[in-house]
Formats: sequence, C-alpha cells, structure tokens
Amino acid sequence: VQLQASGGGLVQAGGSLRLSCAASGRTFGSNVMGWFRQAPGKEREFVAGINWSGASTLYIDSVKGRFTISRDNAKNTVYLQMNSLKPEDTAVYYCAARKYTTVTMDPMRYDYWGQGTLVTVSS
Repeated sequence: VQLQASGGGLVQAGGSLRLSCAASGRTFGSNVMGWFRQAPGKEREFVAGINWSGASTLYIDSVKGRFTISRDNAKNTVYLQMNSLKPEDTAVYYCAARKYTTVTMDPMRYDYWGQGTLVTVSS
C-alpha cells in the first residue's frame, strides 16, 4: 500500500482543514487507517484511527469533538476533518495503514506510512 497525504496548510486558530490520504493497493479496503502527527521536538503521536468499515474509530482525548476521521473505500481515501483548530495542533500529519483489523494507537503496529503534510495553526 502506498499512501499520499495532502490538505495541510496555514490556518488561524478556530479554523478548519480537511486532510486527505489517497492509497494505492488492492488491500486498502481491509486496512485499518490512522492519522499521526509530529510537532517539532516531540515524538510522533496517534491522532485518530478507523477500521475497514468505518464503524470503529479511535481518537486521542485532545482532538475528540474537534476532529473526525472517515474513509471512502471506493475512492481509496481516508480523511481527517479538523475543526476548531488550536496552535497546539501544529505539526506534520502522517497517514498510516495497518494490515490487521484492530485500530491501535501504537505507531509500531502500522505497516505503511505516507509522507507528511504540514499543518500550521496561528494564534
């Protein structure tokens, strides 16, 4: 599976962005997909994940109620809608895919990674 993330940019606090991650490969529909982020000087952290059907999602506490992960298996694409953005959301965002069916926050359990897309939130 090859992943291509896009949609990052500069936005003011309180604004919104939608990230997209386009996947190639026949197994996309069966993969768990996740979004991670890495701020300067910090470790990469899990943001949100979604199972193959979209019925199971997982978020870190700091984005609950503000971010929504979704997927369109027909388009081989996963999305991260980010609303009410805060300066602390500034980071490079990465999408990742996992061969197995359980959503997990552990980046070590993801098998494929896309390049990052930078999100900058100004105060």
